[in-house]
This record gives sequence, C-alpha cells and structure tokens, in this order.
Amino acid sequence: MDKFQEMQAFATVVDHGSFVKAADALAMSKAAVSRYVGELEARLGVRLLHRTTRRLSMTEEGQVFHARCKELLSGLNEAEAEISSRNLSASGLVRVNAPVTFGILHLAPLWGEFMALHPKVTFEITLVDRVVDIVEEGYDLAVRIATLPSSTLISRRLSSARLVLCASPQYLEQHGTPQHPDELAKHTIIAYSYLSTKDEWQFVGPEGKISIQTRPCMHTNSGETCRAAALAHQGVILQPTFLVGQDIVEGRLVELLPQYRGAEFGIYAVYPTRKHVPTKVRVLIDFLINCFRQPWRSW
Repeated sequence: MDKFQEMQAFATVVDHGSFVKAADALAMSKAAVSRYVGELEARLGVRLLHRTTRRLSMTEEGQVFHARCKELLSGLNEAEAEISSRNLSASGLVRVNAPVTFGILHLAPLWGEFMALHPKVTFEITLVDRVVDIVEEGYDLAVRIATLPSSTLISRRLSSARLVLCASPQYLEQHGTPQHPDELAKHTIIAYSYLSTKDEWQFVGPEGKISIQTRPCMHTNSGETCRAAALAHQGVILQPTFLVGQDIVEGRLVELLPQYRGAEFGIYAVYPTRKHVPTKVRVLIDFLINCFRQPWRSW
C-alpha cells in the first residue's frame, strides 16, 4: 500500500473529524479511507485512532504521528508548489519599498526594463527612508541598505557600497584639505539626519577605529540635498558611493582622507518568507541581482 496515501487518509480523517467527511474531501469511498488507515495502523503496529459510534479521537501515538504527517505532507505540497510556480509566467501586482535616493537613482531606470520583459506584472512602488515593516504594511519586497540583513526576514544581497567623505575642488581650494579626521572641526559640515551614528562620524584608519563628533551647519533627511550642497561648494559631506561615486570619478567632488574608510554596507532585497515565493517576486529578485552584479567603485 502507498505510504503517502495512508498518511494522507489518516491526516484527513483527523482534520475533518470523521471517515465520511475525509472520504468526501479525498474523493474516495469511506471503505477505501478506512482501509488505508487500518493498514497504516497494522504496518506501524500501533493504534492511532479510538473509534466509537459517536466519537473519533487520537491515541497518544496518533497525536505524535499526526503532527509528523502534517509536516511531511506540507513539505511535499510546498515542493510541488515551488516547482509548479517556475512554469508559470510572472503576473500580478508587486508592492515594493525602497530608500528614496537609491530608489530614484538606481531602481527607477530598471522598472520599465522589467515590465517590458514581464508585461503581466504591475507595480506599486513606495520610496521612504524609514525602515518599514514589510509584513505589517503588505509589501512583497523591500530594498534595504544596511551593515547586516534583518534576521527576521529572508534576504538576497544585491550589491555593496560604503560611505565616502568628500567635498568640491572649489570648496577645498578656499578652505583647505583636511589631513586628519580631527581637522573636520575646522570645516563646514553638511549632515545626513538618518545616519545611524548621527553627528558622530566613524572611520577606520591607520590607528584603527576613530570617531569624530561633528557640528553641522545643516541637517537634512535627503542624501541628494547633501550632495547638492557639496556640489555648490558649501561644505564636506559623508555619503554613500552609490550617490557620489560618479561625481568623484568625474572630478565634481574629491574624496577626502582616503586612508580613513567610512562604514561599508550591503544592499539587500528582503522579503517575508522563503515559503511559496510568488513567481512575480522570484523573477524580480533574480532580475535585480543580475542588474547589480558589479558593486559601485570601491576606492
């Protein structure tokens, strides 16, 4: 007798509370369901169910075996669903959350390309710099920039970046170029409000870790505003390579104190669960991983 059918019959009887209801659920005869359960008990050498004309209940052995049956049957269903989903085309609404600046600069140009590849997918994209609860707020996927991925969510690494201290050539010509982080006290500082260390800027240099308490003349919750102020020769900023990397490559900004490296972090696609990942989410994650294979320049 098929062990799978025996387990399925037993679990269904327990879940529905009777052989008759289990037979209806499995589209079998009551006699067939009873036979499967009876042969399962005979093979195991234990009684799994107490049967009376009025009541059906599990024995202690039945309770243990039922829990294991549910795990095995659920695992099989998940495996079948995962394989089946790979044969389906991506379709439906995908709700995505991402940080504002990264979303504008690096994700916005990709959505059209993805939709051209998967025309049945639609998007609802929200850009905010706070960390959203993707389960509570109903997002399918979020892009997170962090030193470590969240332990409560499933994550896939997209790329990496680091914080870079920089200013414009014109600002440095007028105010001088700092030779040590301590000299930042003499400079005009433009600060990002959401930096995890606030106004305490941290670096790793020749003498190890170093922290500098800055006194900014401007705070802003926008990395783009910090960048714009630096490009307007207004001061020194500490911003990620994905925002200022191209400016440094093209000479609009100059990296300061390269021997003192700012924090490095990963860029992750995070989603609520590994189980039953919809095709639309799975293909989007694969697409983003492919797009971000090369990290931003790391000096």
